[in-house]
Amino acid sequence: MRVRRGVRAVMLDDDRILLCRMRIAPPGTAVWITPGGGVEDGESPLEALRRELLGDRFRARRRLPPHVWRRAAPAPPELTSHDAVADGFYLVRTTAFTPRGTFSDEAPAAENITGFRWWALEEIAGYRGPDLFAPRDLATPLRTLIEAGAPAKPVPVGGSAR
Repeated sequence: MRVRRGVRAVMLDDDRILLCRMRIAPPGTAVWITPGGGVEDGESPLEALRRELLGDRFRARRRLPPHVWRRAAPAPPELTSHDAVADGFYLVRTTAFTPRGTFSDEAPAAENITGFRWWALEEIAGYRGPDLFAPRDLATPLRTLIEAGAPAKPVPVGGSAR
């Protein structure tokens, strides 16, 4: 089985999480996901987070932040090179900022990213719009993380947004 390893940053300010809105198949569908991406061959999770987050806020870190969640799921249809994905989610505490990193305006669009937003937990829990969240039930593990802090070992979270 071809498994794509990934890293995702659970970026929290005082009471909100930063999510990226990504277009997915079928057309017209979008999912709000935590920032991150694939781990390249020979790359550590910390190196992958640094590369994916592309920002001074994270680059200075010398240690991997707390590994809070893990997810294993079938690969989405658009990821034809792999059969499954295995993501590690790492807690990154920060102050609110406008996400951009070193991206040009075209770079997020090339990754099907259509926007960024800081979401409050209650906004996610009460959302009834057409977009999805990944993990599907993001509000539940997020509430536990905010209320109880980082777990001693990563907690499994739901599969893909579909």
